[in-house]
Amino acid sequence: MIQINTNIVRYKNRKIKLKRDRPWGLQAIEYAVSKCCPHRRVNRMSWHQGGILALTYLAYTCYHMTRKPISVAKNVLSLNCSSLSPPPNIILNNSNRDTWCDWAPFDTADAPALLGLLDSAFLFAYAAAMFLSGFIAERVNLRYFLTFGMLASGISCYLFGIARPYNIHSLWYFVLVQAIGGVFQTSGWPGVVTVVGNWFGKGKRGLIFGIWNSHTSLGNILGSLIAAEFVESDWGLSFMVPGATMGFAGFIIFLFLAPNPIDIGCIPPVPRYRKFDATHSSDEGSSADDSEHFSNDIEDDLASLRSETSPILSRHRRVQDHNRGNAIGFIGAMSIPGVIEYSLTLFFAKLVSYTFLYWLPLYIAASTTYSATLSADLSVLFDVGGIAGAILAGILSDYSGMSAVTCAVMFGFAVPALFIYDNIGSDKLGTNIVLLLIVGLLVNGPYALITTAVSAELGTHASLGDNSKALATVTAIIDGTGSIGAAVGPLLAGLVSRWAGWHNVFYMLMAADMLALLLLSRLVCREIQMYRQRRRAV
Repeated sequence: MIQINTNIVRYKNRKIKLKRDRPWGLQAIEYAVSKCCPHRRVNRMSWHQGGILALTYLAYTCYHMTRKPISVAKNVLSLNCSSLSPPPNIILNNSNRDTWCDWAPFDTADAPALLGLLDSAFLFAYAAAMFLSGFIAERVNLRYFLTFGMLASGISCYLFGIARPYNIHSLWYFVLVQAIGGVFQTSGWPGVVTVVGNWFGKGKRGLIFGIWNSHTSLGNILGSLIAAEFVESDWGLSFMVPGATMGFAGFIIFLFLAPNPIDIGCIPPVPRYRKFDATHSSDEGSSADDSEHFSNDIEDDLASLRSETSPILSRHRRVQDHNRGNAIGFIGAMSIPGVIEYSLTLFFAKLVSYTFLYWLPLYIAASTTYSATLSADLSVLFDVGGIAGAILAGILSDYSGMSAVTCAVMFGFAVPALFIYDNIGSDKLGTNIVLLLIVGLLVNGPYALITTAVSAELGTHASLGDNSKALATVTAIIDGTGSIGAAVGPLLAGLVSRWAGWHNVFYMLMAADMLALLLLSRLVCREIQMYRQRRRAV
């Protein structure tokens, strides 16, 4: 029998002392509920699981919200104001008469390349710091880790915005602020997915992941709308408002987030990591073995909860039991079937997705007669389509059991969709809207599926046996490789648009999707072959 109270876990007459760190906000809520409804029975685990989903969703929405303003502000940072009149709320004086909308050093013909440099400073810093962030997060309380990361990310976004009122024109200031922001932004993904994994355990939940992963697109949408509200009057507020909002959200995380069920006296979800054993085992006596493993897993789980440390970059919580083998290395993780293919595929998938993230508002303004505000508002439709794409990819993957085929089909349709949007997307507003939704669905669907459900399944592959220490490494390889593609895409887009035009940017994106499709071809053939074998067996 397992009993949990404030200080100990009692298991088989053994007392295991726990280090508890209950968030102040949760203590206040529980105290208020106990006073107001002392006789009402509440399913605490379900109630807290709902709160965890909401808090992690809020957190990562804010992370992406602060990444988006730079793409909206590009329309005015590089705009030639000589033929325009300032808005009524702009009072011209000697200090701003020549720079009320354009902004040195982005007021030259090389502005696209310089703005691309800012994107690359952020994204390369993000990719490089991801592994260090994972190392730190494994050893600290995730509530403090996420709180600090959100506050620091909000401050870096705010610092970019104050360049407007303080009249800062140094390119290296903007590069430094973007790089610092990229470093602190790495606290987001490993933090939120580990917390969700701690509370919900393991399972193939493509639909749930697809819905939860919509925080990425929602953050992009909110970031675009907030930035668009101020971009033509005072672009500095396009950064300062999201930055302040993220700082406030970080304070909410500090007050209410419980990284682990044991922190508030709940039993963690068990058993874990039996899916692949059950699926691939040919031992007829596996039921008895599973029962024994289940008993051992409970004791292992409780022992692992003596500290407040949490695993990093895992979609599902792993048991920290050294008796199950040493943590797998990078070479061992890369030898898992599918890891290399999905890593390289995500490189090209993120290259396309992040190019749209950072350049779509400017492309719409350059290819149409729409204002900077309308261009920013239209760009959110790409992320609306991305939400639908993530959910659709999760449903198809769950239903068919073929993740590679699902991704390949979407990549295949994305290529003609990109071609059509580039050639006729600017004809009419209605056409632009429909095509943006379709492109967002097809581009972001595979990206979302690979970073969530696929990474989790590869990290618990049958070839690992009972080694539960592979998930963090596998996910780090896949996400880290994808982040490099996210850094390369916007940089290339800035250079190509400057020297070869926007049409060639879209040809670059189409080539990236075709390469992603090619990289998945071996896995697609394997999944189709396995599907045929299952049909014959039936």
